[in-house]
Amino acid sequence: MSRLTLPARPRTARRRDATSSNGILYPLDVVYARAGLAEPRVARISPEEIPLPYRSLLVHESDMTVTLEQHFGGPVLLRPLSTFSARGSYFRRVLLVQEYSGRPVEMGAIRIQLDAFRPRIRAEILRNEVPLGRILRRRGVDFKSRAKVFLAITPNPEMMGVFWMREPRTLYGRRTEVFHHGAKIGDIVEVLPLA
Repeated sequence: MSRLTLPARPRTARRRDATSSNGILYPLDVVYARAGLAEPRVARISPEEIPLPYRSLLVHESDMTVTLEQHFGGPVLLRPLSTFSARGSYFRRVLLVQEYSGRPVEMGAIRIQLDAFRPRIRAEILRNEVPLGRILRRRGVDFKSRAKVFLAITPNPEMMGVFWMREPRTLYGRRTEVFHHGAKIGDIVEVLPLA
């Protein structure tokens, strides 16, 4: 049986952060820990270190669903990978895929305070059929997504499988915070597959 060898980290100045409920990978770290999966290696990077086309998909203040749909020229669908509730928040890890091909375009992990929304919106989120950004836009919810940290990620085997990867190569992502009427109501880690 051959052993998987992870590539060396790029040599730019990067800092590895510890993960916790407030760590660089939150809430993905919580979702992986609950599933008993090893976390990927991750480093904080500056927006300028993100190569194109990833930079244009990550460095903005729009919601990611709209950005991906504009980039790929059509709707993206949501495929839930895991969901659970804990300490008053709803957690879900999802895969967004192109509607016409099923190709993965993002893996995301979210922690959201459902009590910030009306019952109809909560029910729609809990059905796990539609990306969060599309639900909130369609229902007229005033929300903002703000990138907090940009990430260079060496994927773990599970992430490689989700993204149809044959070998580990650096992936790029971001950790964002979601605000509704100025109050923080969620955290998201968004990871893009190889272009």
